Amino acid sequence: MRNLIGIAGLKREEIERLLDRAESLSAIMERENKKLPTLSGRTIVNLFFENSTRTRSSFDLAAKRLSADTVTIQASSSSTEKGESLRDTVQTLSAYNPSAIVVRSPHVGAPGMITRWTDASVINAGDGKHEHPTQALLDAFTLRRRLGELDGRNIWIVGDVLHSRVARSNILALTALGASVTVCGPPTLIPRQIEELGCNVSFTLDGSSEADVLYVLRMQNERMEEDQSFIPSVREYARYFQINGKRLGANQLLMHPGPVNRGVELSPDVVDAPQSLITEQVAAGVAVRMAVFYELLAGRGPDGGAAKEEAAQVQGVKSTL
Repeated sequence: MRNLIGIAGLKREEIERLLDRAESLSAIMERENKKLPTLSGRTIVNLFFENSTRTRSSFDLAAKRLSADTVTIQASSSSTEKGESLRDTVQTLSAYNPSAIVVRSPHVGAPGMITRWTDASVINAGDGKHEHPTQALLDAFTLRRRLGELDGRNIWIVGDVLHSRVARSNILALTALGASVTVCGPPTLIPRQIEELGCNVSFTLDGSSEADVLYVLRMQNERMEEDQSFIPSVREYARYFQINGKRLGANQLLMHPGPVNRGVELSPDVVDAPQSLITEQVAAGVAVRMAVFYELLAGRGPDGGAAKEEAAQVQGVKSTL
């Protein structure tokens, strides 16, 4: 694997290999010295054309935990604000010989295009309404830690599925791991023919009590056209689709990719409920993104032999702690 553009195309064994790697690397977080020298002397560029807190900070921290140097570029501080094209920006950054470029863009397909313009590995940190592969991986990692294997598990994804790249990547990842996925929301927020991805569709929360996991999405107002109304009102949406204490069963797990709009898709009481995995998802992001860097970069570059050897040895880290 050279790039990570999406979950689409990944086989189950490839997903499981990344999750197993993340499990091994997560053990390092328990040590006093949380760094590995694997990517020492290598450079990773974080190129973010959309705002981000969790994704950007965890990619940055994951790279630093592997001893890489990082450069973070935000749209507001980049030359694209002066009219520079994406291609020219990437070629400028490629002159610094980065090992990887992590890119978040509002435009579908941008990470795939960037692979044509650079020798660096490209990692999709979210492109428009298309995919967000590392979010799906960290979600699967979090669930596998809590539930074990996901075969036969019933997972409902509730909310603004139409504008969610997280939903698409999660459908692909979770079904590949053997789970049954149902997407739920008002008809205006469910994409047409989404069943082709291998999920079920419900326009009401009837039946959600049978789910092992409720994965709730926020309303993505920034991706909605100003002249289009997808719901009558936020109050009306919350009435029918908000997950609250009455709709969340005692044995159901709750997930959310963040940021949470308390009082809209989730009532404040369930955000901090014992069965909420939201904080665990955030923590999982570092280990999973470290695993992605390992998978893409170990064995590449002038110091690749040493990195490849260390990558093979990391599986035994947990047993030595």
